[in-house]
Amino acid sequence: MPLYEYRCDACEHEFEALQKMSDEALVHCPACDEASLRKLVSAAGFRLKGDGWYETDFKSGNKRNIADSGKDSSAK
Repeated sequence: MPLYEYRCDACEHEFEALQKMSDEALVHCPACDEASLRKLVSAAGFRLKGDGWYETDFKSGNKRNIADSGKDSSAK
């Protein structure tokens, strides 16, 4: 389940909530109980990069090793 960040427009309280993607957005602030919460947009806490998990697990044939496409193929 993803973590969502919220900020209250009334009291500026910020917090994270662990919710399902199908759950309704929270409305009431736990600090001041006003109905003025806003869901924030933030970057993910991790990054999937590198040449391993996608290329070798899900591709086949000539589509493999795209990360090496700019390198000399005779060096292999």
